[in-house]
Amino acid sequence: MPTQLKELQSLLYRLITAVSGVAEGLAAERDLGAGGLGAIVLGDERLSAEARVEIYANMYFYRILDALKEDFPATLAVLGAGNFHNLVTGYLLEYPPTEPSISYCGSHLADYLRDHPMRERAPFIADLAKLERANVEVFQGPDGAALEPNSLRAIAPADWPALKFKLNPSAQMLALDWRVSELLRAVEEDREWNAAEQGAVKVLVWRRNGQVFYRDLENAEADALGAAARGATFAEICEVVAADAGGEDAVAAMNRMLARWLADSLLTPSS
Repeated sequence: MPTQLKELQSLLYRLITAVSGVAEGLAAERDLGAGGLGAIVLGDERLSAEARVEIYANMYFYRILDALKEDFPATLAVLGAGNFHNLVTGYLLEYPPTEPSISYCGSHLADYLRDHPMRERAPFIADLAKLERANVEVFQGPDGAALEPNSLRAIAPADWPALKFKLNPSAQMLALDWRVSELLRAVEEDREWNAAEQGAVKVLVWRRNGQVFYRDLENAEADALGAAARGATFAEICEVVAADAGGEDAVAAMNRMLARWLADSLLTPSS
């Protein structure tokens, strides 16, 4: 029977976090000794030692379940409460929490859904969960001082070609196979939602003034932002825009994109 505090804590953690229940967790323990769990946890006529630990186990699971419902409201809406409960049960078996903060518990849900049978009824569900998780990560991501338009106006024209931009460190650009943005927005706005349409799309997720935003990107803007994130110069970004502009004026397209990036606080000073 474990006598050290660390061993006792480890035992109770294993029992409380056993997704299939304390009874199954106990069956896996081989070193409890003759007294079993009752020698460690005091039971009485009202509640056995196992029942007392089960209370904490239920609190643990349902706290995580509630947290995931908050982080993935659209995934919950699409699957329904019962299916979402079962999803989380299986997910925690494969991806048990490893971080002290509960904010990390949904980190792998999109990956888990890639090969999950629930994709048969909602083939877009993994991409939807990926976008929802990105919203959480961007909200919690590092801050970056926004680049002010006045600082760009002070740059000499001859210095613009070599200029480099940095994206806000909390921003993310997702490559998805399903157009899930409108579905998520409908759930957030408590509107009727429709199944997402299939189609490759880049989605920008960023934060401004403490609020998270997301939108689908046209190819030209996605390529330009991707170049900026890779450290391309302004001249190189303009070349990317010109190649994607088609019949549109490339200069006008670049000016429009830059104005929007500044308004969205998407860029930070390069030094």
